[in-house]
Amino acid sequence: MMRSNILDLLRKAGDEYISGEEIASKLGVSRTAVWKHIKELKQAGYTIDSHSRSGYCLKATPDLLLPGEIENGRKTKVLGNVVKYYKSVLSTNNEAKKFASQGAADGTIIVSEEQSTGRGRLSRGWYSPAGKGIWFTIILRPNFLPQEAPKCTLMAAVALAKAVKKFGLDVGIKWPNDILFEGKKIVGILTEMNAEMDRVNYIIIGMGINVNIARDEFPDEIKDIATSFSIMKGERLPRLEILNELLYELENLYEKAQTDGFMPILDEWKKYSVTLGQEVNVIFFLLWILMVMVHCS
Repeated sequence: MMRSNILDLLRKAGDEYISGEEIASKLGVSRTAVWKHIKELKQAGYTIDSHSRSGYCLKATPDLLLPGEIENGRKTKVLGNVVKYYKSVLSTNNEAKKFASQGAADGTIIVSEEQSTGRGRLSRGWYSPAGKGIWFTIILRPNFLPQEAPKCTLMAAVALAKAVKKFGLDVGIKWPNDILFEGKKIVGILTEMNAEMDRVNYIIIGMGINVNIARDEFPDEIKDIATSFSIMKGERLPRLEILNELLYELENLYEKAQTDGFMPILDEWKKYSVTLGQEVNVIFFLLWILMVMVHCS
């Protein structure tokens, strides 16, 4: 908390220096405590210029999806209010289920710099290297019925497509849960649910977003079928800004789904669909729905 408060003061100072004495006075701590926290922030990757007479000035922030950095750029009311951050996990969906079963609030997100066993649909693996993408899961506690839950996958896909469009990126949605560019997979979405017959206890939506993975960094087995936003754009992209834009678009659609139902969202999904009007095999998706309903608890 203290480090977040120090960062807030440094951000407000902009390009101006703020003395350790002024920081200490505003936060009610000693100058030694301020110095220790500044040292920890530098170790975490923040570039903070220090001068004995002038004080401190924040020059750059690390390319990490830290809770304080997410909060600094967040535009949502609910989604992202609580952030559980990890440097590495097996799977953010697994962590989300733990927190959800313990009563985690609606809109809680679990984000990790990497996943060692990230999962896609049908238990397929998802390549999730450190610092190269956005690997996160969001916990939702909606008021709609369990049979509506599978549509949350489409809701997340539409939110992603709308969010990245603001960065000059145009993608298509392959029903039900793949985001594609020129036929290559760029985002995977995995939705899971815990419910009773007439109410949803929680829904978790996991997303694996390939942001800054270079072409030669993909494993051989997927390099011909996967891509990233940096490959599309020809430059590195800001993970934090993309995540916050995605949370903003997702919250707007989530509110709409709870008040107006999913039809308006399905209408938007049609704009991005690359499979609309084509024959698709839906056996496994319908089987997934049946399995979810059978295992509702």
